[in-house]
This record gives sequence, C-alpha cells and structure tokens, in this order.
Amino acid sequence: MQTISIRLTVIAVMAAFLGGCSDTNGGAQSAAGPTDRVVPIIAEPLAFEHARTTIEAVGTSRAILSAELHPATAGEVVAVNFEPGQFVEKGDVLVELDSREEKLAVELAKIRLEDAKRLYDRYLRSADSGAVLPTALDAARTAMEAARVELQQAKISLADRSIRAVFDGHVGASEVDPGDRVSPEVMITTLDNRSSLLVSFEIPEAYLGQFEAGDTIRLETWSASMPAVDGKIIDIGSRIDPRNRAFVTRARVENSDDALRPGMSFRVNASLEGARYAVVPETALLWGAEGAYIWSVVDAEVTRTPVQVIQRREGRVLVDGNLDGVDTIVVEGTQRMRNGVTVDYDKQRVAKARSKATASAGGDPGRYSEND
Repeated sequence: MQTISIRLTVIAVMAAFLGGCSDTNGGAQSAAGPTDRVVPIIAEPLAFEHARTTIEAVGTSRAILSAELHPATAGEVVAVNFEPGQFVEKGDVLVELDSREEKLAVELAKIRLEDAKRLYDRYLRSADSGAVLPTALDAARTAMEAARVELQQAKISLADRSIRAVFDGHVGASEVDPGDRVSPEVMITTLDNRSSLLVSFEIPEAYLGQFEAGDTIRLETWSASMPAVDGKIIDIGSRIDPRNRAFVTRARVENSDDALRPGMSFRVNASLEGARYAVVPETALLWGAEGAYIWSVVDAEVTRTPVQVIQRREGRVLVDGNLDGVDTIVVEGTQRMRNGVTVDYDKQRVAKARSKATASAGGDPGRYSEND
C-alpha cells in the first residue's frame, strides 16, 4: 500500500508540473502573438523647421563719418571756438590762426587785379584805332588773368588759417590753446558724426558666402544698462586674413538717440539659416542598437522610423530620415510601442494643432513650420 501511495503522489506532482508548463507556454505565445488591443498615446503633428547656426564675435565700432582735424599750414593759434563734446555744423570755424599777412596778401592781390583790369580795358578801347598793337593787348589780357589767379591763391591761403568742421558732428577734446604754435603734424581735435555707427567684426572663412549685404544681426554692448540693438550688414571683406583665416564684415547700427559711442565694443550674434528638417519633442526621440528612431503613425498604426539627429534645441530635436507620408508622431507612450500596434489618440487635438500652425506659417496642411 505504501508503494502505491508513493506512486500516486509522484503522478500528481508530474501532472501539476506539466499543467504549469502548458500554461506558461500558452501565456508566452499570447504575449508574443498579435493582439487586437488598442494602445492609448499622445500624438503630435510632424513639424518642420530650418536648422540654425549662431555665430558669436566681438566687434569694434566707429562713427559713420570720422575725421582728425589738422591745420593746413603752420602758425600761431589766436582763437579756439569749441568745447569738447560740442555739436558743430559743417563750415563752423573751430580754430583760428594768425592771418594778418594772409589778409594783406589778399588786399594786395585785389589792387593788382584792378590795375591789370584797367590797363586791359584801356588797350581794348584803343585797339580799333590802331594805337595799340595786338601783342600789347594780349600781354595786358594775360597780366589781368594772372592777377586774378594770384587773388584766388591769396584767398586760399587766408582760408587755410581757419580750421573748419568738414561735416556735422561732435568734436572731441583738444590740447591746443591760444598762443600755441602748431604745424600740419599737430592734431587739433577729432570730429565724429555718430548718428549711426559702423561695427567691424571677423567671421571664420568656413561661413564665407553665407552672409549678404542687408542681413540683420544682433549687437549687444557689455553694459547691462544698454539694450541690445539690431544692425544691418553693409559690406563684406574681399579677402581672407591668412593669420586667423577670417574675413572682416561691417554692420551699420542706427544711433539716433546718441546712446552709443565710437570705439565701443559689441558682442555680435549672427544667425544663419540652414536646410529644413523635421522637428520632434525630446520625448518622442528614442535610441536603439542601430541609433535614434521615432514612432510614426500612419492609418492608426505605428511604425519605427530611423532618424539622424541634426541639431538639438530647448526641448526639441531636429532630425532627418525617410519621413515621406508621415504627418503624425508618438510623443508619449513610446515605451509600449511595437511595429504594427494600433494606437488611439485625440485626432481632434492633433488636427487643431496642425491647423493652427499651418495658419500661422501659411504652409502645407500636412507639414508645417513654426519658423518659416
């Protein structure tokens, strides 16, 4: 009896073990096989944006018109007619030199011209009677013209005794005082028209051809109290500097409020627009053994789509891949995705997002760009 009991116990244990194996295999087959269960997800329409590269540089400014004023001739200063920082207009006399000799030279030239003119007029009236030879009349005419030229020369010499503003602008400081003797090598002062500034900066040669005159760039001063300003590129250097492999670019900045000064340095930010790529939220981008991929939705079924990361932005990633025919992607719920899984999402929400973006971008309803 004891032997029969032991045999029955062994049979019962084996039956229980085989039944468990059968249940396990059936469960595995059920998990691995196809399912009709619909997986809820959060989806978004596929958007497209241009890749952007930001170039930063340090630029130095100068006035749109700038000049260092020097006397044309040597002489003694008799008057300084400006204060440092004063606004002057074109033609204003800034500094006067002793001009007594030049004034006398002008008076003498006038007298000689009047005398030569009287002699020529007398010869001209007598020429018809034959009392004056033609050669004498020609000599009188030449003497009159020479006297006129001498008068003009005397006037120019007198004008050179005054240093004038050559354009409207602000004058700088001066080390010249009345009584000083100056020469053409001495700088009297500076003159700047700072209604706008020219900011020069260098760009690496790798970006040659990606900037054009008229492009807008962002300029920031190093002072926290001054806001950033926009500038427009007006010219681009014609050669590459072999020392640093860069070319010089100049931008014009309006300064109607006179808040900026020539010589200031600026932090230059220039944005370059590149090719157009799909942009997805960071939560939609996944990584596998073969690289990055996303889950695209076509006819309520998901498909694993390999992509290449182009550029990362705040909360978004620009990707490239075979996205033809894809207009919706899985944003949340990606952990439960497999090829061919049927998904359920708020189509009305996706449609509204697509319509709103399309209206603002004016693009294709199936694909839109937030920055076009």
